[in-house]
Formats: sequence, structure tokens, C-alpha cells
Amino acid sequence: MKNRLRISLTRFEWALWLTSLAVVAGTALIFRSVDALSLIASLIGVTALIFVAKGHVLGQMLTIVFAVFYGVISWGFRYYGEVITYLGMTAPMALLALITWLRNPYKDSAEVAVRRLTGRQWALLLLLTAVVTGAFYFILRAMGNAALVISTLSITTSFLASYLTAMRSPYYALAYAANDVVLIVLWVIAALADISSIPMVACFLMFLLNDMYGFINWRRMEHAQQA
Repeated sequence: MKNRLRISLTRFEWALWLTSLAVVAGTALIFRSVDALSLIASLIGVTALIFVAKGHVLGQMLTIVFAVFYGVISWGFRYYGEVITYLGMTAPMALLALITWLRNPYKDSAEVAVRRLTGRQWALLLLLTAVVTGAFYFILRAMGNAALVISTLSITTSFLASYLTAMRSPYYALAYAANDVVLIVLWVIAALADISSIPMVACFLMFLLNDMYGFINWRRMEHAQQA
């Protein structure tokens, strides 16, 4: 168990993490419109991603914390889709992923065992995604959600990403990257009305970089484990 909790970052990973923290914090200081909750959530989020990219369980622990913070922030902007997504789906799925990752280490190391999904599992995922997307579109429309279409896309990509993360698939990172793009658009819209939202834009730009690295590293992990 001790080996499974050991933390080890490469020089590149240290650089990526520290750069992400600096960009998020620096953006908040430059615009001098710091929303403390948004800044804390952003710093937790970029920290979570570097460990998720390594397949380390700490990443899922921090993802749960980030989901709670982000859900509270989204409520204030009437982004109810984000509230439902992160508190009702991302946080529970991160907990499921945490349990799954703890049960499936690669040779009792700190790294999770990568899994390759079957065609049937992919078909089930696409079916569930279509059902979730359709259901939440009408729910959010009835709730008067701001930016309805974008919020619905966020739910779609978040569900894909959360499911693939719990299933230990490298493609979780591509789904999260798509979600990052959606959220960048969502928070740019918010920033046009309230400049204090700009740190959230910077946050998801850094998320995008981290998730792209996550896909590259998970593919590297997959090849190494198969070898």
C-alpha cells in the first residue's frame, strides 16, 4: 500500500504543474478581481489533473474536492448544468474511480492499471451518453439554465470523461479536453459580464494543456504495461 501512495513527478511534470499554478494565480492578481473560491478551486483543479495524468489515486481525491468547489461557484452564475454535472455526476464518478483505481494498481505501484475497452463497452457508453444528454437538455431548459446549449455539451463531455476515467481508459483525457474547450467558452461568456471570472478561463486553459499531456502519458503507460 505504501508504494501505491508514493508520489513521484518528472521534471516536465513539475514544470507543467508549477506553470499551471502560476498562470492561474497570476491571472487573478493581474486583474485584481480575485474571487477567493474560484482561485482556490482552480489551484486544486490543476493540481488534481497532474496526478490524474500519472494515474495516481491522489488525482481522484482532489477531483472530488474540486467538484464541490466548482459546483458552488457555478450555482452563483446560474450555470445549473455545471452544478448538476459536478455535484451529481463528476464527484460521485470520481469517488467510483478512486475505489476502482485503488483496487486495480499496476503491480502494486502508485500507477493504475490501464484498461482497454471492448466494442460492446464503447457502444454502451455512447448509448448512455445519448440518454444523459437528451434528458438533461430538457431538465436544464425547464430550470432556465443560462447558456443552455453550451451547458448541455458540458454535461455530454463530462459524462464521457467521468465514465472513461472510472473505466481506466486513456481516452478519458480526450473527453476531458473536449469538456475544457466547452468550459472555456462558458466562462468567457461569464467574464464578459464579470471580470472576476477570468481566472476560471485561465484555469480551464491550463486544464486543456494538462489533459492533453494526460492522454500522451496514459498511452505511454498503456504501452509500457502491455510490454
